[in-house]
Amino acid sequence: MFLTVTTTGTPGSPATDLGFLLHKHPDRSQAFSTSLGTAHVLYPEADVRRCTAALLLEVDAVALVRRGKGKGRGGAPDAALAQYVNDRPYAASSLLAVALSRVFSSAMRGTCHARPELPAQPRPLRIEIPALPARGGPGLVRRLFEPLGWTVTAEPVPLDAEFPAWGDSRYVRLALDAETLTLAQALRHLYVLLPVLDDAKHYWVAPDEVDKLLRAGAGWLPGHPEQQLITSRYLSRRWSLTRQARERLELLRLAETDDSEVEELDNAVAAETETEERPAPLAVQRRDALVAALEEAAAARVLDLGCGQGQLVRALLIDPRFTEIVGVDVSARALTIASRRLRLDRMGERQAARVRLLQGSLVYTDARLKGYDAAVLSEVIEHLDLPRLPALEYAVFGAARPRTVLVTTPNVEYNVRWESLPAGHVRHGDHRFEWTREEFRAWAAAVAERHGYTVEFRPVGPDDPEVGPPTQMAVFRLRKSEDETRTSDDETRTSDDEKEAEAA
Repeated sequence: MFLTVTTTGTPGSPATDLGFLLHKHPDRSQAFSTSLGTAHVLYPEADVRRCTAALLLEVDAVALVRRGKGKGRGGAPDAALAQYVNDRPYAASSLLAVALSRVFSSAMRGTCHARPELPAQPRPLRIEIPALPARGGPGLVRRLFEPLGWTVTAEPVPLDAEFPAWGDSRYVRLALDAETLTLAQALRHLYVLLPVLDDAKHYWVAPDEVDKLLRAGAGWLPGHPEQQLITSRYLSRRWSLTRQARERLELLRLAETDDSEVEELDNAVAAETETEERPAPLAVQRRDALVAALEEAAAARVLDLGCGQGQLVRALLIDPRFTEIVGVDVSARALTIASRRLRLDRMGERQAARVRLLQGSLVYTDARLKGYDAAVLSEVIEHLDLPRLPALEYAVFGAARPRTVLVTTPNVEYNVRWESLPAGHVRHGDHRFEWTREEFRAWAAAVAERHGYTVEFRPVGPDDPEVGPPTQMAVFRLRKSEDETRTSDDETRTSDDEKEAEAA
């Protein structure tokens, strides 16, 4: 990753004053260790008329993977090649933002002990970044930087210069020019907006990120026209943190204009926090839709097939109408996490009797899964290779044959509404496919016809009039004649079991 800061001399202030501001001498290069590589500072040019400081960050791709954030988008654990072959070592991102704060910390704070008058003086600045990911294109780059006093040049980088018809990539060559900003202001703008444009961070976003954002955004973020987008992306769309940041920014904005309004707003925010319901995340909406469909089906004994870390199992345990809940997953690690989250080892005897976690593959028939009222396949089928879907279909609909089967899967048509998702990408690195509404309906209808079910389709999440909902759900119900046959078989097996018990 590469970034340059250039300034020109003014009367009474040579360009080489940049060295004082950055606390890095222009006559020598320096290297600084970071957690994920080495940052080098050097000066390609330095005289009284023009001075350029360059920050070169050499990213250790292996260290990045070992830290757990070098995986492909979505964190697919089996995308081994994508862990090492990606843009992280070359394109400006949160890695470069962290290096800026590590190497130029005094400059960002606006302190200079040798020349204390320099940090407060605006000076001509030009910042260049040759490769900057911009999820939103050059237009978003201008919307973020121009309100801060920058003249923006953002040139899209073509996917392949030899094949212009392929179009542009999501990267831009960025040049920023300003005459009225201090160096500290410029560095703080970059520290916040680089990860915002990349729309990703290489580390876990914890609550202290709100404090970092407010420190770096002091003086400019409270009144920025794109404040909502900046806070949301910087905090990785974590709603609770984003809301907290916006409330504190509003207080700061009012404090700058009329201190008497601050206490009134603080009380209003507290009252609003107690009464206003935040928009539910899609995962919560999906879980609520599944629970509602299970209640509608009067299901008491439920299978959660591909239960992962047990989120749905936990939701079902809350409702006493579900008397037996079985979570099945092929991953022993996921089941261990689910057991820990459900606190099975601390659960009371009566509650523990309602839940079981089983390891098993959904592409093989399993006698343990027969005879249940309902089965749920929530965001499961898209993780299977298409040639293996018939095996799952038979194992669930042909062998286990629950009375109701609920299947949810992403609607690929809705992906154009995800601002952070590049065109042509699936939502998760482990997805083998994502279907349109027509493709999903065709598959579901064929499954229902082959195995004696009826099927109904429901939207999950906001139902866009053009592209449909983000998640699509199919509700399969065993046809009445098939259900009566299964009931008769169950009663026969029960009778046989009773006779054997009496004989014993």
